Order: sequence, then structure tokens, then C-alpha cells
Amino acid sequence: MADKNTVFQQKLSLNIRGNMMDLSKPKVMGILNLTPDSFYDGGRNNNPTKALKKAEEFLSESADILDLGAYSSRPGAEHISEKEELERLIPVISAIIREFPQAVLSIDTFRSAVAKAAVNVGAHIINDISAGELDKEMFGTVASLGVPYILMHMKGTPQTMTSQTDYHDITTEVCRYFASKIAELKELGVKDMIVDPGFGFAKTPDQSYELLKNLSHLKITGQPVLAGLSRKSMIYKTLGTDSDNALNGTIAANTIALMKGANILRVHDVRAAREAITIFQKVS
Repeated sequence: MADKNTVFQQKLSLNIRGNMMDLSKPKVMGILNLTPDSFYDGGRNNNPTKALKKAEEFLSESADILDLGAYSSRPGAEHISEKEELERLIPVISAIIREFPQAVLSIDTFRSAVAKAAVNVGAHIINDISAGELDKEMFGTVASLGVPYILMHMKGTPQTMTSQTDYHDITTEVCRYFASKIAELKELGVKDMIVDPGFGFAKTPDQSYELLKNLSHLKITGQPVLAGLSRKSMIYKTLGTDSDNALNGTIAANTIALMKGANILRVHDVRAAREAITIFQKVS
């Protein structure tokens, strides 16, 4: 029997400054954290020289998108000012665009002013963990910028989300959340959206696995689906290890996500994700 969710028309392209990115085949987004305190790679890429080296590595491994973040969103992360976020971010965007003009850059921020500044210096996509909840100007800003927008499901903030894991039916609630947000964005004229269920954000490990099991249900939104599972605690805690030793578990989780219809894998390990996609495509 066909998956009941396949009856919904799902958009499978993004307009990247006039160039169309085809999402009918899964894409890889490499995580480039510019923070000193991210849960896995904090401090490894937090200056333009280190970031350029990592960007070069990711692009040589065939990353389709580089996702730059200058505000750590790990549970309990320190809250930093907009000024500090921009000081970490803008020099790196400029350096990458100068050295790798073909690179597609996504900016991981919930602040509309940071989104605007990043796009103005050449970034292509905005990736918002709060789907506009933490900055009410974000939706209007994205609409005016005319760039693709990744909206993630989260309750609370990175500082409070671990206490906000009460759901009756998490899959249904996440789908309804996206339906409401997408309708609002469409009303503003936003054309390119990607949904991210937010594994680990205001979700217990069991809740995250339930969402992974039901990931294909997000096709009902009509938008491409991003899976951000890389080295997360839902994986390493299940395996009784730590983030440094969670690559095998990440590959397994990403493969399940691909089987459930993920269009973009957001990862710390580009080569491993690319290989998982290659094997998956042999049987898909």
C-alpha cells in the first residue's frame, strides 16, 4: 500500500538567488558553528581562519549547503547579545564568499536583524530554530529578503526548552504547528520554506524517536523536510557514549530519516552523510 502521505504535493526545489536547488535527491548541509560552546564542535571553528578551513573541507566533501551559526542553541547555552552574534558571524560570511563564491550559505539565527545583515553580505538561506517565536519581526524580514526560510519546531528558548516537553500527541502537534506557521508565511509572500521537526529541542529522546519514526507525516506540510540528528544526545545517550563517539549512531539515524523522506541532512560529518545518501539511493 502506498504511504498515505504521498498524496500531498511536496515542493522539492529552492530558489537560491535565482538558481534552483533540486531537492528530489537528498542534500547535505554541513554545520559550521562559530561559537565557543556548541555541544560537539564548540571552539573548533570560531575564527575566520578556522572557519575557512572547515568550509573548504566540507565543500571538498560535496556539501550542498554550509550552515553558519554564531549563537549556541544547545540546552542551557549562554545568551549572547545581537552585537556579539554579528561580530562572530559577518566576517566569516564575507571570508567564505570571497574564497568560495559558489558556496550556498545558510545562517542559523532567530534574530531578524542578524538575518538581514547576513543576507546583505551574501548569505542565501535563513535557518530559525524558533520559527519566528523569538523575534516577531523575523517573518516580515524573511518575506522582504526573498530568501528560503527553515522553520524549526521548538518550545521555549535554548535556556528553558528542557522543561517544556509536555505533549499529548507530538507528531500531530508538530504538524499542526507547521501548518499554522506556513499559512502565515504564505500570506506574507514567502515562497521557499523547509520544515525541521527540531529533534532534541523541547523533546525527550523518546519523543524525538517518535518524530523520527513518523517523519514522513511532515510531507503533509507540502514543504521539504530537514533532519538535524547529528551526534545529538538522543543518539549518544541511547548508545551509552558521548557526542565524540556518536558517528555510527548518527549514520543509522540519518539513514532512517532518508527512508522516511528527509530532503536535507544537517550534519557535522559531511562525507559520512554523503556516503549514506549514496547507499540509500541504490535502493530507493
